[in-house]
Order: sequence, then C-alpha cells, then structure tokens
Amino acid sequence: MASNEPRWGRKGNEGPPDLDELWRKLNQKLSALFGGRRGAPGGAPRGPQIKPAGGIGVIVVLLLLVWIASGFYIVDAGERGVVLRFGKYIETTLPGPHWHLPYPIESRQIVNVDQNRTVEVGYRGSVRNKMPKESLMLTDDENIIDIQFAVQYTVKNPEDYLFNNRSPDEAVRQVAETSIREVVGKSKMDFVLYEGRSEVAAQAAKLMQEILDRYRTGISISKVTMQNAQPPEQVQAAFDDAVKAGQDRERLKNEGQAYANDVIPRASGAAARLLEEASGYKQSVIDTAEGDVSRFNQILVEYDKAPGVTRQRLYVDTIQQMLANTTKILVDQKAGGTNLLYLPLDKLIQSTQAARPQQEGAAHKPAAPETPQPTSSSDSTWRSREAFRSREREERP
Repeated sequence: MASNEPRWGRKGNEGPPDLDELWRKLNQKLSALFGGRRGAPGGAPRGPQIKPAGGIGVIVVLLLLVWIASGFYIVDAGERGVVLRFGKYIETTLPGPHWHLPYPIESRQIVNVDQNRTVEVGYRGSVRNKMPKESLMLTDDENIIDIQFAVQYTVKNPEDYLFNNRSPDEAVRQVAETSIREVVGKSKMDFVLYEGRSEVAAQAAKLMQEILDRYRTGISISKVTMQNAQPPEQVQAAFDDAVKAGQDRERLKNEGQAYANDVIPRASGAAARLLEEASGYKQSVIDTAEGDVSRFNQILVEYDKAPGVTRQRLYVDTIQQMLANTTKILVDQKAGGTNLLYLPLDKLIQSTQAARPQQEGAAHKPAAPETPQPTSSSDSTWRSREAFRSREREERP
C-alpha cells in the first residue's frame, strides 16, 4: 500500500515501520548482549552507542563462526569420509570427528564400507517376477535354462566407488550377467541345474571380481547366491518327463548292480570251490598214482624173489576184488568139466528184502488158508539155456 494513501495516519490503522526505531532497538539488544547499559527511563540513551557499522561487523563475525563450524563432521564406524576441494579428491578420513574447509571450498561425502548391498539378476523382488532378458541363457550343449541369482557386494575403495561409477548397482548387474553367461555357456545343462550349482556360482563370483577390479570400480563381491535354475516354462513338461526317464534309468541300473553284487560273489565262491575241489582231486590222483607206483615197485621186488607165488597171489587178489563188486556169481565144477552152477544172489537178496515187509504185515493179519501154487518151469528153462550157452563158449577154441 502506498504511503500517500488516505488511510495512512487514520485511527486504528498502523503506519509504515520506522527504520530508525528498528535500528535503535537492535542497537539496544546488541549493547545489552555485549555489556552496555540500557537507556534512561525517558528513552534517552546513556553511555556509548553502537553505530550501524559496528553491528554489521558483529553479524559478519557470527556468520563467519557459523560458517567455520559447518566444517566439522563425524564419520561413524564402518564408514569412510571422502574430502573434496573444489570437486577434486583430497583425502579419505577414518571413523571419528574431523574438520574440513567449509562449503564451497571443500565438501565431504560419507561412504558406508561395511554395508552389504544386493543386486538381483533375472528377477526383481521375487523369483516369480522374472526378467526373461536377463534370466534366459544358453548352455554348452545348446539348451536354454532360466536362471535367477543375487549378488551381494561391499565397497573396498571409496574413491574408486565414488569417482569411477556413475551407477554402481547397474554396473554390478551388467558385470554379473556377463560373468554368469560365460560360465553357463561353458557348462552342460545337467551340471548347471543339479550338481554344479555351487561351482557355477563360485566361478561367476571370481570372474565378476576380476572384471570389476579391471574397471577399478572399488567394489568387492561378497557372495553369489543361485535363487532358481530350471528349464523355460514352455518345455518344463517335456523336461520333467526326461528327468523321470533318467531317474528310471538310474533305478534300473542300481537294481542291476544290486543283482550283480548278489550273483557275482556267489558265482565267484562256486568257482573257487570248484577250483579247490579240482586241486584236491588232482592232488588225490597224484598221491594215488605215486602210491600205486610205490606199491608196484615193492611188488616187483617180491616178484623177482618168487615169481610163481607172487603171480598166484596177484590173481587171487584180483578175483577177490572183482567178485566183491558183482552180484552174479558163476561157480565152475572142475570135476564135471563143463558143468556150471548159476547163483542169482541179487535176485535172492531182492526177494528176501521184499518178503520182509510182507511178513511183517501178515503178522498183524489173520492167517489165511494156504492154497497150492503151481510150479513154473520158466526159471529152470532159462537156467538150462544159460548153461548151454556157457558150454558152447568153453568148447570154442
């Protein structure tokens, strides 16, 4: 509102502020702050008055003190302070209180070197939220797998981390994807999906660290964790069938191996037993032959002494041995010349053995009337035929 308007000076309306009055009050406050005496009750000031130039100097001093105090800072444990002078790196400070030239001459940046930062590759937040461009990879046997993993890293060099990286997380993600693709591309599908998951993660972490060190990113890889590795969803059913077939194959192989483990030892034992029996039989034959040779040599000595007696003894022993092993005996009647008597001892023995059970059974039954049995002439006829044949053989020259 302009000062020449009619409302200035009206009752109930405030006029424009008096600059002199404001300056006077400010001088009084500064005088009281620095030990000056207040003015008289009538409003007339007593003692020395602070001029406007002196008040401005005090303000400047206060502002200078505040500006200097703004250079103090504290670095917590697990952090590092990086001091810059007009944007140029000066030093790195350790945990504790420090001071640097205030802004805009110098500035500081605090970097947490103990914090574990995580970068997700192939997914975001959850493994269900997949990123196909990052997760689909080609293996050495020309199969496609869907893989998700997480990378944890820390800062090992604050200067490189601040000045050589525009986006550290994105740099780590790209390096991780490159490394894991190289490792997967040199491995078989089954190795990546099953027994080689930990080895793939270890190789990828080693390759990632080499690349990050070559780029001087100041980042240290802590751990690479495989979250999920499976075939693509489009071929998941076929892959499950192939896995089941492989499991059946392994089961059948195990069953066959178990059967072989059961049969082979028994066959080996039987073979060993046969070998031992053959060896024993061989030794027995050898011993028998050696015994026969020794006995023959002894008989030869006795034969040289008494040939007739020894020959007769050998004949008697041979006949005794032969007759002991036969069931049919022919007795030659030397007096009658060609008369032979056949003794069917085997038939007699068999008939005797068969009659014993019948007699035992008949002892428990009542006696039956005896009936005369007709005599058969078949045995006598057969015996006469055999005797005739024997005489014919003897009469032949």
